[in-house]
Amino acid sequence: MTATQAAGRRSGPGRPPEPGHDEKIIQATLRLIDQGKPVTVNAVVTGSGVSRAAVYRRWSSLTDLVSDALDHGRAIPEVDISGDLRQAVLEMLFERQEEARGVTYPQRRFRKRLELVMSDQELQWAYWASHVSRRRRGMIEALRAGVDRGEFRADLDVEAALDALLGVIYYQLVVRGASLSDRETELRCRHALDTIWRGMQA
Repeated sequence: MTATQAAGRRSGPGRPPEPGHDEKIIQATLRLIDQGKPVTVNAVVTGSGVSRAAVYRRWSSLTDLVSDALDHGRAIPEVDISGDLRQAVLEMLFERQEEARGVTYPQRRFRKRLELVMSDQELQWAYWASHVSRRRRGMIEALRAGVDRGEFRADLDVEAALDALLGVIYYQLVVRGASLSDRETELRCRHALDTIWRGMQA
């Protein structure tokens, strides 16, 4: 979701939002996040040069604002289900990481996002509802296509299956502190994913 779309969803009553204010507010919020400073309305107002009312016309709470800011610059990836599903999923997980994360989305912000959502459950829920759940749709559709084609078990819980597939990657990045650019890490992930895939197959 873009900042403009988010603003349209959250705009309250009053004057129509002025062009450019959305981006100013988002960028001011990101500067605070990247610098490790608390995100407050006063700090956002000072950093963006817009009014307090302008912030609240776009976002009903700081939680919603931070959630949108953390997702700024990230894409909703498409998964090609016309061919080999396994290859399409593996490409998404290993070769299209930058695309999914966002080419302008720095690694340090990815880690900061994890830190923030783990320390604030309300933010975690907001981020899941407004952003993560949408980004999963392409992969969910790919797994459902596999069920429809008879490649996967008819009773496959596609949500749980996707959790397992993505969990392999997140465990390496978050728990082990490894990088997918490391060949040993990639091989470990691929072996784990092969195990999960075999369990999914019809």
